[in-house]
Amino acid sequence: MMIDVMKEDNTCVLHPQGWIDSANSAELEGAVMSNAAECEKIILDLADVDYISSAGLRVIVAAHREMEKKQGLIIRNMKGSVHDIISLTGFDKKLNIEK
Repeated sequence: MMIDVMKEDNTCVLHPQGWIDSANSAELEGAVMSNAAECEKIILDLADVDYISSAGLRVIVAAHREMEKKQGLIIRNMKGSVHDIISLTGFDKKLNIEK
């Protein structure tokens, strides 16, 4: 999985591409946690994510918990299939999701 990272002031934008599943969720988790140390806010741009498994959801929930101590985690640009999975779990009511 490719993950582009852009940093501006205290905000990090992570832009993963492809699938987020058990085969590569640790890579996303590592990117989130390493950037959480130096960023007050993380934006997870899912525009190029076609699928997310339960392993990917676990990473997002862990990132949300980590960033609650700061300015937070924002999820944006979800495709319909990814949004459906997040909605099905009820996480859409707990996460900060931008349209």
